[in-house]
Amino acid sequence: MTSRPNPEPAASREDFEARLRRIGDERYHDKHPFHALLHGGGCTPDQVRAWVINRYYYQSRIPMKDAAFMSRVEDPALRRAWRKRIEDHDGAEGREGGIVRWLRLAEAVGLDPDYVASCRGVLPATRFAVDAYVRFVREATLLEAVAASLTELFAPKIHAERIEGLLKHYPFANDTSLAYFRNRLREAPEDVAFGLAFVLDHADTAEKQDAAAAALEFKTDVLWSQLDALHSAYVEPARVPPGAWEPGEGLLEQAA
Repeated sequence: MTSRPNPEPAASREDFEARLRRIGDERYHDKHPFHALLHGGGCTPDQVRAWVINRYYYQSRIPMKDAAFMSRVEDPALRRAWRKRIEDHDGAEGREGGIVRWLRLAEAVGLDPDYVASCRGVLPATRFAVDAYVRFVREATLLEAVAASLTELFAPKIHAERIEGLLKHYPFANDTSLAYFRNRLREAPEDVAFGLAFVLDHADTAEKQDAAAAALEFKTDVLWSQLDALHSAYVEPARVPPGAWEPGEGLLEQAA
């Protein structure tokens, strides 16, 4: 009778965290050419508008993703901790949330906020990617769902670069229009600290560590694929798919 091989031991907490951070170093969407174009002032007004429209779909689905996660959590303490994420995006009594701030950005770039909120002009690939993320969080293990959120580890850098680049290069950029990004610099670190500790605590086998790392890679793919679609439709080869936003649609002067 042959003996079963011993399972691979889990990496140390420090080594596993380093593995997660390497995923961001290699795969986070701050390295996408569209962000270099946007932050460097190379986007046309319509390319900025296309980014705002498509990114709104992602922003609007984040609290839906978090609600799907909470519906599966049996631990009240975890639900209480996670609830903050929904309030950060949806707002709370007497406090506006990130979705309202994003629509203020939409208005600043000349878009009708009602048009943006309708999601009518969203690229098909954006819908597929974002909906896949919501479905992943609804169906994967709680560990994998939390691990997928850890792209926030890498977000402060891109938010800071975005604020600097937009203020430098675009006339619409000011404290009001960029409030979403400034608030995320304050909100995200608390979420990151909680999520990272949860993953490091619960990924206590090599198999669970592999699953958590794969979930984080999946989330980087979700973010990257959205920018791929945006670049293809509005930069090069500038082929807008049927049903997606066409420049000139949904502008403020049309709504007036």
